[in-house]
Order: sequence, then structure tokens, then C-alpha cells
Amino acid sequence: MLKLVLVRHGESTWNKANRFTGWTDVGLSEKGVKEAKEAGKKLREEGYQFKIAYTSYLTRAIKTLWLILEEMDLMWIPEYKSWRLNEKHYGMLQGLNKAEMAGKYGDEQIQLWRRSYDTPPPPLSDHDERSPLEDPRYADLDKKDIPLTEALKDVVDRMIPYWKKEIAPALKKNKEVLVAAHGNSLRALVKYLKDMTPKEILKFNIPTGIPYVFEFDEELNLQKDYFIGDPEEIKKLMEQVANQAKKK
Repeated sequence: MLKLVLVRHGESTWNKANRFTGWTDVGLSEKGVKEAKEAGKKLREEGYQFKIAYTSYLTRAIKTLWLILEEMDLMWIPEYKSWRLNEKHYGMLQGLNKAEMAGKYGDEQIQLWRRSYDTPPPPLSDHDERSPLEDPRYADLDKKDIPLTEALKDVVDRMIPYWKKEIAPALKKNKEVLVAAHGNSLRALVKYLKDMTPKEILKFNIPTGIPYVFEFDEELNLQKDYFIGDPEEIKKLMEQVANQAKKK
């Protein structure tokens, strides 16, 4: 049996402040650090022995991966970073408070920008200080690959080729693979792996710091998927994610 483990990064400082984060590079909150360590503890107790791991270019995911691997005494294994695992780019919403924006534009409009499958938020300008175009971590990318806004469809389009070319072959070879990334890059992968419709994936929420396991046969046919943890607590956390952008 092949096992892919997905972990959305622990709570970030901007998750805590209820701000749209996207490609903005922020750190983990104190709670986020604890969530990452707890994820590592759970995976150690379940007997996982990863030989390879993947994460994004963003600190909150990288630190989550490091804390998990430290807890598992696996900091020596190879880890690979890719911009394709980055969070969805939230355009002009990045850095703004979700509830305040809902108060300004209305719940319906913010929900459309936040969770529509193919309608992105208004883009940043090239020269906006929040633009990733001048960020050195993306210096080697073709400018057309660097987004100034994205819908989930765009994240699917950049994420699935990376799954097929890099992660899937590694899973076949190593039997167990760990991916620490973001709510939307992981939702993009979940949509593909579970063959979900755009409507189905829009209702699916991934809580921070909870290991999400996919089991496959040797031909990568999905057998089952499940979160590691208390089902009732996980359901509550998923509902909290869904309600983040509603006005107070």
C-alpha cells in the first residue's frame, strides 16, 4: 500500500488575524508551531517513516515541514520545494482582513473571490509592493508563470503537472511521501485525486496541522482517504475554515 500524507501548514500569524495571505510570506503563530509538532507526533505514533518530502516556497509551510520532521527524527531526509505548491494568489485581497472585506463588498462577493472555482479576485498591479515579480525566490521563473491573482482552477492547472511529474513517481518509489503545503494547493490536489467536481471541492475544507492520508494500490488507484485525529474535532475545524470570510 502506498501512502501520501498531506498537511496544511499550522496556523500562521495572518490566519490568526483572519487576513488573506496567498503568496505573502508570513510565519507560524504560536498555535501553528504547536499544531505542526502535534502532526509530527501523530505521524510518528502511526509508524510513518518518510524517505522524501515536499513543500512550497513559503515559510509557513517550510517551517511546518521542518517541525514535523524534527518531531519524527527525520530531518535528514531529502525535501523538495516548488512554487507550484504555493497557496492560491489572492490578488488585491492579500493582507486584508477577511471579515472587513466581507463587510465592504458583501459576503457573496468575497465568497466568490475566495471560493469560486474559476473567478479570481482583482489582480495586483506589476508594481504593487505585494507583487511576487521582484521576489528573489521566483527569479528563475518565466514571468508568465508568476501570478498576480488566481482562482482555484489556476492552482489546479499548476499543481497537477507537478503531481504527475514529481510527487507521483516518488510515491511509487518510496511508498510513503509527505507534503506540507497550503489550503488551496492541497485542495487542488485533492480534487484531482478524488475526481471531485468544481462544486464538490468548493465545499471541502482542510484544517491546519491535521495529517490527511491517501492510500493507493501499486498502480496509484485510490483506495481510501482519511484524516488522523478525532472526527468530531476535525469536523468542527473544517467548519471554522468555511466560516472565516463571513462578516461579523
